[in-house]
Amino acid sequence: MNNSWHPGRWLIILPPLLFLLVFFLIPFGFAFKISFAEAAARIPPFTDVLSLTADHHLKFTGSLANYHYLVSDEVYAVAWLYSLRTALFSTLICLLIGYPMAYAIARSPRSMQNLLLLVIMLPFWTSFLLRVYALEGIIRDNGFLNAVLLHLGVIDHPLRIMRTSLAIYIGIVYSYLPFMVLPLFATLEKLDPTLLEASADLGSTPWRAFFDITLPLSLPGVIAGSMLVFIPAVGEFVIPSLLGGADNLMIGRVLWDEFFGNHDWPVASAVAIAFLLLLAGPIAVYQYYHVRELEA
Repeated sequence: MNNSWHPGRWLIILPPLLFLLVFFLIPFGFAFKISFAEAAARIPPFTDVLSLTADHHLKFTGSLANYHYLVSDEVYAVAWLYSLRTALFSTLICLLIGYPMAYAIARSPRSMQNLLLLVIMLPFWTSFLLRVYALEGIIRDNGFLNAVLLHLGVIDHPLRIMRTSLAIYIGIVYSYLPFMVLPLFATLEKLDPTLLEASADLGSTPWRAFFDITLPLSLPGVIAGSMLVFIPAVGEFVIPSLLGGADNLMIGRVLWDEFFGNHDWPVASAVAIAFLLLLAGPIAVYQYYHVRELEA
């Protein structure tokens, strides 16, 4: 009997599979169907894509007009590229800040690690929206940051951070930094310190040992943390809306405007489907070849 078909394994896998089916695949199917419809002044605000004919045959009446509209209108390309750029640089900043933090926590005494991890996870105990509002109170023109800098004489007039790209970067890094630190810590904490001791005995400098041993062995944590930051950052809506300006057009804001501003559900669904495919496609290809490499 093949162990892969053991009933006990299916009992374990079945609950998450059902969860994904109900809360991801079925909504994805509805959005995919709506993306082929046309906007209409009705409830729901789109035409029927599938209908029954008089002889009880299923008829498909959709079109690719919404997807063609995405390609022809440069607003969506600009929003997509801006979202990718913002997410990429935010991920790099989180990596540059989070790697030293995770390394320091992993090398700290066992008695201190839990306390330091608690400090990292403490922001999750409050609402995400509340944290973004609190950050707005810090970086606005008359906020805490400008008040301190003016009091210390570092600046002569308040810095304009709100409604800029800088505010979005600060918000994303502030909100998603723990998602980078925790996977990195989990990887770095498992590294065998005797490898570094052996490299030191062989005359390797600390920097050479880091680039030859620590960094390559920590790449799984780097990749996991980067994905946990990059993927939600691309579709971020709350932070650009509260901290960014009108020029900071990200794909999440475009989706909101199409759904709730223009009430154009077909175009919004096409944006969501294209966004998901463009984002998940390269990740799925990487995961496939990564698994093949591990099996080899």
